[in-house]
Amino acid sequence: MIAGLIVAEAAGSPNASASRKARLEALWRSALVVGAVVGLDQLTKHTLAAGIRAGETKRFLPAIDLVHVRNTGVAFGFLSGGGAVVVAFTLLALGALVGYLMLRPDRPWLWLPTGMLVGGALGNLIDRLANGSVIDFIKLPAWPAFNVADMSITFGVIALVLVLELRREDGG
Repeated sequence: MIAGLIVAEAAGSPNASASRKARLEALWRSALVVGAVVGLDQLTKHTLAAGIRAGETKRFLPAIDLVHVRNTGVAFGFLSGGGAVVVAFTLLALGALVGYLMLRPDRPWLWLPTGMLVGGALGNLIDRLANGSVIDFIKLPAWPAFNVADMSITFGVIALVLVLELRREDGG
């Protein structure tokens, strides 16, 4: 499949130009989502860290507390202490996702979950590489603390399933 794309582009066919344009547009849209997610995630984490000491809890809304918790695992503390394994798995998954976007740039809305997933993963990866852990700060009753990046990853997975499954139902 990838070889066919390379041959078509090398031949300079009209499809190659359209394919290149579709990939650039999908990448651009996805990059905008990545930038928004990473920016909001980092802003909220730094704002929280400046206002709440590690281990402290403040009531925000009914049933929602703001906390300052350090997480060394992935979402909701899974694989806590994974270190290099978590980073390697994250980079591998992101590479596969972006590769899929490049193979299917014309798939409607695929750029959105791609941007959400990459943005969320990068937001947490920045913390993990800089501090060895991720700041989680939103706490719901009977649920582990989480952050904006975690929300983006969660909704990105849901959106990816919808994009892939709804397209399949349409016969695509």
